[in-house]
Amino acid sequence: MTKKTRNWIIASAVVVVLLAVGGYTFMQSYMGNKVEIQQVIPTEAAAAEGQTATSGTSVTGKELNGDWAISTGSKVYFSVTTSQETVNFVDEKVTGNWKVNVDDPAQMSAEGQIDMSAIDSGTAQRDEHVKEADFFDVSKFPNATFKATSFEGLPAEWASGATNEFKMKGTLTVKGVEKEVTFDAKGVYQDGKILLSGTTVVTFQDFGMSNPHSVVMSTENDINVQLELVLNKG
Repeated sequence: MTKKTRNWIIASAVVVVLLAVGGYTFMQSYMGNKVEIQQVIPTEAAAAEGQTATSGTSVTGKELNGDWAISTGSKVYFSVTTSQETVNFVDEKVTGNWKVNVDDPAQMSAEGQIDMSAIDSGTAQRDEHVKEADFFDVSKFPNATFKATSFEGLPAEWASGATNEFKMKGTLTVKGVEKEVTFDAKGVYQDGKILLSGTTVVTFQDFGMSNPHSVVMSTENDINVQLELVLNKG
């Protein structure tokens, strides 16, 4: 090996290392999590899980039954896990309603919608990227929707401030593609409002997308969806 060839190999190796380090630094900035999930159900209510309706002021169908609208303070989150960390996105442009009937859950219905242009991860470049055609294609599909079809496990009588766990099944539509999902949900009646928290897991492939990846970072296929909703009675 000549000296010239050896120097060229060394220089090339240095360039590769610098590119790798630079790419890693860029991806760390690009992929870093900047959104913390804020839960609507307070710690006190979460601690009340498992208690009976007699542990707080009784709340019956008279207070619960009726139309409830998603209101200020509601947020929908989705999270993806990379080889470095979990990155959260939040959408605060949430609308919808829940028709409650604790006396006859089969009569319940609910639907919600988020404005996909309001997706926010705290990094503008990343947000614009996920709105492009190869991901959410927001210009063509500006909204994502969920329509509930059944509610399982809701008691007929609640206790004010206590958490009620239930299953909420329905259809999630993203990019015009429908997916049947089940949310593990919790509901609390507090100060004349219903606080609802729910989680489910879907995948990029469910909606015709490929999970993002690069030379220096990979992303898991799962997308965690989390509802944090505040509802007021109409």
